[in-house]
Amino acid sequence: MPEPETLTALLLAWGQGDEPALERLVPLVDRDLRQLARRHMRREPAGHTLQTTALINEAYLRLVEGPRVRLRDRVHFFALAATLMRHILVDRARARRNLKRGGGLRRVSLSDTFLSSPQRGGDLIALDDALAALTAIDPRRGRVVELRVFGGLSVKETARVVGVSVQTVMRDWKLARIWLRRELCRTERRAS
Repeated sequence: MPEPETLTALLLAWGQGDEPALERLVPLVDRDLRQLARRHMRREPAGHTLQTTALINEAYLRLVEGPRVRLRDRVHFFALAATLMRHILVDRARARRNLKRGGGLRRVSLSDTFLSSPQRGGDLIALDDALAALTAIDPRRGRVVELRVFGGLSVKETARVVGVSVQTVMRDWKLARIWLRRELCRTERRAS
């Protein structure tokens, strides 16, 4: 495994427009991106058609073709990759729902198990909508949830990305989970 300083140097170079840096970076982060993509894919319902490699490739495309982001370090890069993967999967789920007009999707409430372990199923769209609502009210708490749930970051890594203390992340995490559970229960009741 390469040193974090090497990754950070390549990330910074690529962020400043050095395109060959991306070519040197990709092999160094591939294993970790595959692990991140597999974590996301385990949450997908059985029978989904997107493969791990396709998810990684789509995330790479969005990284390269999207607006240039100033990456600070390795953790920031993986947080961004996790966000992109989440958006890809939510976009696909929305497209499936629109095609089927709601057929086959079921709403589930947010539980500690969903937040802390990669379970199959669940309504990614409902979670994404609730997370968007939380982020509109409290952007930092929304970011903490995104990094912890979808990025798989530890509390310490999340604190570094968000730029707050570990205690603040723990408090935000606790309050955000309560808020999201309540919001998902409301959504479930409205759908019934």
